Amino acid sequence: MFDKTLSPFAKPLLSKMAIYAVKIGVSADAVSILGFITGIVAAFLVGYGHFLLALLFFCLNRILDGLDGAIARVKTPTHRGAFLDIVFDFIIYSSIPFAFAVFNDKNSFVACFIIFSFVGTGTSFLAYGILQEKISKKNKKPTGEKSFYYLSGLIEGSETIFFIVLILSVSISIFLYWNCLWLLVLVHHNI
Repeated sequence: MFDKTLSPFAKPLLSKMAIYAVKIGVSADAVSILGFITGIVAAFLVGYGHFLLALLFFCLNRILDGLDGAIARVKTPTHRGAFLDIVFDFIIYSSIPFAFAVFNDKNSFVACFIIFSFVGTGTSFLAYGILQEKISKKNKKPTGEKSFYYLSGLIEGSETIFFIVLILSVSISIFLYWNCLWLLVLVHHNI
């Protein structure tokens, strides 16, 4: 829903970063793999309750996810790069709710529902992209600058990122609240 609105703001910065990355020999695939690693680290940090660090690594993951596509557009996009990008995205998007379930099993039902939602939307997203690509080839219509065509939707990448940042932020707030409360109890007890 907001991807098309936010893209004009992010695209110039990512393009500048991509041009510099290409000049120093960084490949889009390398950035994709680094982004995947930072996303997995974010999930592990959530699983261990280190929400602030997880938030930082998740934000870095999202920046790298945007940068890999920008690098590919500066160089030449590849099918392998498009494959890595989408697979890594769905693994990271699902790993964060899973990590919340690992952190506290009371989160399991919600995590299962979120992952179920990601599988449903991801499946329909990819199926539509495959069918639309076949139709585009038949009609000889380009799919734009993306690796394959897809429709805008109610919940896209921006909304998913916002949602994950929100749950990480709330988790940080709750963690800080309880720690401050315990600190007040300890201070009050010692007075």
